[in-house]
Amino acid sequence: MLPTKTVKELADYLGGVVQGDETLAVNGLAPLENAAPDKITFLANPKYAAKVAETGAGAVLMAPGGERYGRTAIEVANPYLGFAKLLTLFYTQPHPPLGVLPGANLAASARLGEDITIYPGACIGNNVSVGNRTVIHSGAVIYEGAVIGDDCVIHANAVIRERCRIGKRCIIQPGAVIGSDGFGYAPDGASYYRIPQIGIVVLEDDVEIGANCCIDRAALEVTLIRRGTKLDNLVQIAHNCQIGEDCMIVSQVGISGSSKIGNHVTLAGQVGVAGHLSIGDNVMVGAQSGVPGSLAANAGYSGTPAMPHKEWLRAMAVVPRLPELKKTVNALEKRIAELESRLK
Repeated sequence: MLPTKTVKELADYLGGVVQGDETLAVNGLAPLENAAPDKITFLANPKYAAKVAETGAGAVLMAPGGERYGRTAIEVANPYLGFAKLLTLFYTQPHPPLGVLPGANLAASARLGEDITIYPGACIGNNVSVGNRTVIHSGAVIYEGAVIGDDCVIHANAVIRERCRIGKRCIIQPGAVIGSDGFGYAPDGASYYRIPQIGIVVLEDDVEIGANCCIDRAALEVTLIRRGTKLDNLVQIAHNCQIGEDCMIVSQVGISGSSKIGNHVTLAGQVGVAGHLSIGDNVMVGAQSGVPGSLAANAGYSGTPAMPHKEWLRAMAVVPRLPELKKTVNALEKRIAELESRLK
C-alpha cells in the first residue's frame, strides 16, 4: 500500500511552497490526463498548462507563478526534478536484505558485506568483494578479484569481469558487460595478432549502466567512468576511454578507444565518436552525429562530421533545395558553354 502524505508534507520534502489547501492528502502520482482526486500530478512543460484546468488530480506540482485554475499546487523551481523525487518517495521502497539465497554460487574466498542479497543463480568468483546492502540478481556473474561497493544493484545476467571495480550506489542493468576485452589486434601479415587486454574498468560512485551496454577493459591501465555518469541501453565504450562526471550517454552511442570525454557532456542517440580525441566539458552532441575530431568545451554540435549546431542548422536548411539548385547550376553551365562557343 502506498503511503499517504499531506500536500504540506510533500512541499516540505521538496523545499516547495503550497498554494491552496495544505491539509489535502494524496497517496501517489498520476499524469495530468487521468489523475484521480487522491493523486498529485505535475506540470513540467508550460505548453500543457491548460490541462491543469481539466485534471482530476487533487494537487499539481508546478513552477512558481503558473496559473493554478483554482487547484492546490506545490510550487518548486524544477517540477520535473520534484516529480522524480516524489516517485522515489511513493514507489521506491528499501530492498529488504535476504542474505545469500539457496542456489547462489559463491567462492569460499568471496568477501561479503552486511545486509546483502544474492539471488539464486548468481555466480561470485574467487576473492570478490561485495559491499554492504548490495543486491546481486540471478544470472549475474562476478569474475575473480572484482570489487563492488556499498548499495549497488547488479541486475540479472550482468557480467563484471576480473579485477574491475564498481563504486558505491551503482546500478548495472540486465545484460551489461563490464570489463569485456578491448578490440585490440596487431597486423601480422595478412592476419591479426590478438593483443592481450590486461587493464580493468573502474566505475566511480553513482554511475548507472543501461541494459546490454559493453564497457571494454583497458589494454594496460584503466577504462574510467567518473562519478554520476549515466549510460543508456546499448552503449559501447571502448578500451582506455575516460568519461567525465555527470555525463548523459544515450542509447546506441559508440565511443572508440582512448577518447576522453569531459564533465557534464551529453551524447544523444547513435552518436559515433572516433578514437584518441577529446570532448570538452558541457558539450552537447545531437543524435546520429559523427565526431571525427576533438570538440571544444561549452558548445553544441550536430551532423556528420560534427559541426557547431547553428552551422549545421543552416546547412540542413539548404538540403531540401539541392535538386532545384542542381538544375540551376546545370542551366548556368549550359549558358556559359554557349557564350564561350559564340566568343570563339
